[in-house]
Amino acid sequence: MADSDKIDVDGIRKDLEKQIADLRSEVGKLSASLAERGEALYEDAKDEASELYASAATQARGAARQVKTQAHAVSEAIRENPGTAATVLSSAGLLGFLIGLVVGQALSDNNNHSRRWY
Repeated sequence: MADSDKIDVDGIRKDLEKQIADLRSEVGKLSASLAERGEALYEDAKDEASELYASAATQARGAARQVKTQAHAVSEAIRENPGTAATVLSSAGLLGFLIGLVVGQALSDNNNHSRRWY
């Protein structure tokens, strides 16, 4: 009986070792597959980021060109009509000052109401 028990243990051990070897092989295949997928995803993300950057750079160049054109047009208008430009700029400055004064007064009134004891 001892010999038959030993044969069964050896058979079970060999079977388990084979299963472990098969599992290791499968884990190796899965690791390789995941590595390939990860690399493909990385390449896709890199390509997409590169395309987005190129598109943004093109749009930024166009916007810079537009701003330059507008600035040139404004400077030409100022050069041609210095009196009108001075009037418009000083009116805008005065209007901004008045708006700031009104907003400051409104904020000051709100703060004073919260400090009153009555």
